[in-house]
Amino acid sequence: MGTDRASVRDGAIAVCVTAIQLVTGLAGHHPGTDLDLLGYALIVTSGLALAVSNRAPIPVLAVTGLCALSWQAAGFEVPTVAFLFAVYAAVRAGHRKITAAASATMLVTLPLAILASPLDRTVSEALAQARNALGLAWLIAAAAAGEALRQAEKRADEAERTREETARHRASEERLHIARELHDSLTHHISIIRVQSGAAVHLARKRGEDVPEALLAIQEAGREATRELRMTLKTLRDDAETPSHGLDHVPDLMERARGMGLSTTLTIEGQRHDVPAAVDQAAYRIVQESLTNTARHAAATTASIQIDYRPDTLAVRVDDDGNAMPGTAPTPGIGLLGMRERVTALGGRLRAEPRSEGGFRVQAEFPVGRPS
Repeated sequence: MGTDRASVRDGAIAVCVTAIQLVTGLAGHHPGTDLDLLGYALIVTSGLALAVSNRAPIPVLAVTGLCALSWQAAGFEVPTVAFLFAVYAAVRAGHRKITAAASATMLVTLPLAILASPLDRTVSEALAQARNALGLAWLIAAAAAGEALRQAEKRADEAERTREETARHRASEERLHIARELHDSLTHHISIIRVQSGAAVHLARKRGEDVPEALLAIQEAGREATRELRMTLKTLRDDAETPSHGLDHVPDLMERARGMGLSTTLTIEGQRHDVPAAVDQAAYRIVQESLTNTARHAAATTASIQIDYRPDTLAVRVDDDGNAMPGTAPTPGIGLLGMRERVTALGGRLRAEPRSEGGFRVQAEFPVGRPS
């Protein structure tokens, strides 16, 4: 949307400048020669070139400057309005040295172009006309305006990055705080439950008594709660302490998976383009969690990873050849719930289900907008 608005704005400026220059050329004094048609064409060309000044500031600067010199040489006393706008756009884009060189060249060559025109001008008259066509004050003002806006945009970008870094730092601190609280409160109580239930089961078996099913269930629930709590704490601490990883680090995950006996392959489809950092990190976590679950629970020997870069979507898919059977509902453990929450928070969709040919599939789709 921002790019579309900028294009509309540049187009409007180009039309207005073209109209101003053309009206000035039509109303001004110039010799009636065969160069008249060329002069008008140069005036229109320089104005319309501003339509792409933000996308190609240096070429537009060159075109508007050459057109201005050419129509002055053809005898048209038209101010170089388009060149001033091109100076503004080039400085705003950060091309200060090139713009300064082009402006100095224009100041030197413009009087020479006027002297070469069919109009009979003295050197002093040529200098006076050059000052009228390209006022030094206006040239400096255009450059200063471009630099001021460039600095303002730079400060805004830096402020946005600072806010994002501060938010990430606070989120990391909060995750570590939650991890500590969970560890301090839940781990102690779960450990007591496990010890007490284990002791009761041991005593019952030592006395030759039947162990109540409820007691065995408590013992197993304690073990499962301990495993789940460790996984949750590990996830919280990894997110808070580990440097942010993205899809560029997927090969590292594949190496670790191979170390656990899981053969992995990676396929990348579509034209790769930049995606938001949050999406990049979330997609990495989806692959990481999927491979971890496959290696630990699926009894799989192979897993395939597919990353699909679509124009407005990033799709990530992990398939395995594990023991999941078609038609069976997956058990929503902590890992699967965490993946779903990550994807949903970014406006995406997650599918996690057994494949028709056997094994399990995790597929996440993230909206990323159209690449610029």
